[in-house]
Amino acid sequence: MASSDALLPISAGEEDPLSPYTQLSDGSRSDPNLEAHRRRRPVKGLLAVSFGLLFIASYVALIATHDGSRSNDAAIETDETAAKTSRARLAGVSEKRNYQFWKLSGDRNTPAFAWNNSMLSWQRTAFHFQPEQNWMNDPNGPLFYKGWYHFFYQYNPNAAVWGDIVWGHAVSKDLIHWVHLPIAMVADQWYDANGVWTGSATFLSDGSIVMLYTGSTDKSVQVQNLAYPEDRNDPLLLKWVKYSGNPVLVPPPGILPKDFRDPTTAWKTSAGKWRITIGSKINRTGISLVYDTTDFKTYEKLDTLLHRVPNTGMWECVDFYPVSKTAVNGLDTSVNGADVKHIVKASMDDTRIDHYAVGTYFDSNGTWIPDDPSIDVGMSTSLRYDYGKFYASKTFYDQNKGRRILWGWIGESDSEDADVQKGWSSLQSIPRTVVLDTKTGKNLVQWPVEEIKSLRLSSKKFDIEVGPGSVVPVDVDSATQLDIEAEFEIKKESLDKILGDASVVAEAEEFSCEKSGGSSVRGALGPFGFSVLADKSLSEQTPVYFYVAKGKDSKLKAFFCIDTSRSSFANDVVKPIYGSVVPVLKGEKLTMRILVDHSIVEAFGQGGRTCITSRVYPTNAIYGAAKLFLFNNAIDATVTASFRVWQMNSAFIHPYFEEAVHALSRT
Repeated sequence: MASSDALLPISAGEEDPLSPYTQLSDGSRSDPNLEAHRRRRPVKGLLAVSFGLLFIASYVALIATHDGSRSNDAAIETDETAAKTSRARLAGVSEKRNYQFWKLSGDRNTPAFAWNNSMLSWQRTAFHFQPEQNWMNDPNGPLFYKGWYHFFYQYNPNAAVWGDIVWGHAVSKDLIHWVHLPIAMVADQWYDANGVWTGSATFLSDGSIVMLYTGSTDKSVQVQNLAYPEDRNDPLLLKWVKYSGNPVLVPPPGILPKDFRDPTTAWKTSAGKWRITIGSKINRTGISLVYDTTDFKTYEKLDTLLHRVPNTGMWECVDFYPVSKTAVNGLDTSVNGADVKHIVKASMDDTRIDHYAVGTYFDSNGTWIPDDPSIDVGMSTSLRYDYGKFYASKTFYDQNKGRRILWGWIGESDSEDADVQKGWSSLQSIPRTVVLDTKTGKNLVQWPVEEIKSLRLSSKKFDIEVGPGSVVPVDVDSATQLDIEAEFEIKKESLDKILGDASVVAEAEEFSCEKSGGSSVRGALGPFGFSVLADKSLSEQTPVYFYVAKGKDSKLKAFFCIDTSRSSFANDVVKPIYGSVVPVLKGEKLTMRILVDHSIVEAFGQGGRTCITSRVYPTNAIYGAAKLFLFNNAIDATVTASFRVWQMNSAFIHPYFEEAVHALSRT
């Protein structure tokens, strides 16, 4: 969990373009009505109206001239600028390439590592979802329909880099074993000529499905479009029809043409209308626009915003959903009430981090406020789904098992040249259940879906006491595909000694995983944990560990970290140290779960209160040379580790053919 430092004021150099929160008589806070704002500033109101009329005229011209010609902005772009800027950035979406990996690796002036085919082949995962080849990014429109889980995703069918984006499609009976289906939607209309971008599914009252998605037009304007299945009786949803009246939404006045994307799943209001929110920004203020509709073809924009946070930049892939304050089950997106909190999540285009906050939703005016403004969405102190490589996430309500499922795009941390050489790029996380932590009431808890256990093969159980400065090899046959569940207990004598010793430095307030120097830096009570994907000599290793620090109040604070700084000899790889504080309640032992699947490591601390995903690219610790170690690098503490290690089977994700679908149908 992120710390709760005081909210920093807006810098003097930037004026918040939206009026501040209004304090109500009951002490609550709400976004003011923009109409009142306009009444206070009549000149700006007149300008807004004029801008709106001008925009309508421009939009009419856009529809009338969708001939694929370049815009004036594109025409004046210099060749030098184009050479330095990716297609994604020119299109107005996230940078998709690791341009800074040389700088981050510290080897900027040396040649890139010489990967061979054996190394690159090892990197392909066994049980994480990924296409057969080429580029993938955001999860789109996940749903459960007529016995099948459907997963759509941003996909480039032509290369292992971003571009030519269409919707890939796969189905599964259990969220683990997948069959690839034909491409669901392609960029074949003027309103999505530059890409069929991220969208969400909504189930209507009669059980039918509508899909809203962002299209990038032939002029690179971001618009919202409607699609629906051609055949409602087809459980595989193989064919999709785009509404003839698309686009159904265009950027409203005041919103730039490349700052309007990623519509959410719709939810029902108390008035019986459907409501969606779409990410955007005004100057440097990230915002979430709100629209009501009754038919998904015509929309009414609310004067209020769902939420906005200054100095956070563009909000992508906004998600909004309810969580129960008392139960561990998921909730349909339209559920509201006294026992419900609401989550706002936004993917920050500037930082490539998914931030969320817990708060209260007001149905009457379509606004939401955080429970704790000091950890609001997108702030440096705010909560994250995942403190590693995890972005553009999307949840859906699984009515089949009454749970909310979270998907996240796991990009690469190597070079684009290496991706081209191996022929693919990016993974999806193992789907996770997500609920409010009913013990703390302040954060979410994520956990791999229960179906992942179907891949567990043989296992071994260990109970090992590890003294300070010790490294113990763990006797497992292979360490490339593992599921590890562990609990740690620091010896009481060690704790009493540290807490009673005034000479032990109080460092909890200053410590951070990212700036700590990694698992090789020793403290009184840590680090301790596992080194995964390590070679025999530990020259390559990826430690996953706890670090316990003493605070100025003499209380202990736990941190959960992954150190990839020694994960690979390759120099064209970004190798950060990830992590954050993790809440540990009275009477709880320190617990972690680790999923190792070739080039991805997913770690869950304290039952999923803090989650970290990392991509690792060892050059030696691959195939049979990959080992597992238990370590305790604390100076003074003795630790007991009780854990079980499972070997994991492959999910055997199949290409599309009818027999593969029939085979899954019989399982």
